[in-house]
Amino acid sequence: MTTATAYTNILKRTTEDKRITATHLGLLSALFICWRASGFNNHFLVSRKRLMVYSKIASTATYHKYIKQLDKFGYIRYRPSYHPVKGSSIEWLVVHNEPARIEDAQGKEFCRE
Repeated sequence: MTTATAYTNILKRTTEDKRITATHLGLLSALFICWRASGFNNHFLVSRKRLMVYSKIASTATYHKYIKQLDKFGYIRYRPSYHPVKGSSIEWLVVHNEPARIEDAQGKEFCRE
């Protein structure tokens, strides 16, 4: 799969998802930049500081809110490291057209293809 196809898959999912805002899109774009820098490994490490710069997010509270939402909405799997030097772990869940984990309004998880 080409990177253009992978990015297109992500954008297709976001256009259908009413919960996604411009802040989510900025963060997804920042994740894409870090993914590219990792050599397009499905699992890659990121730093909060770098993602905040790339996505133009000024508040750490906003960053944490939106990165956790992307995890909850099934776009990524986010594993924070809580270590100042090691990066947090990111795994794409939607890049390879895999069904996304989606939670309904009551918080119950289901799959959407």
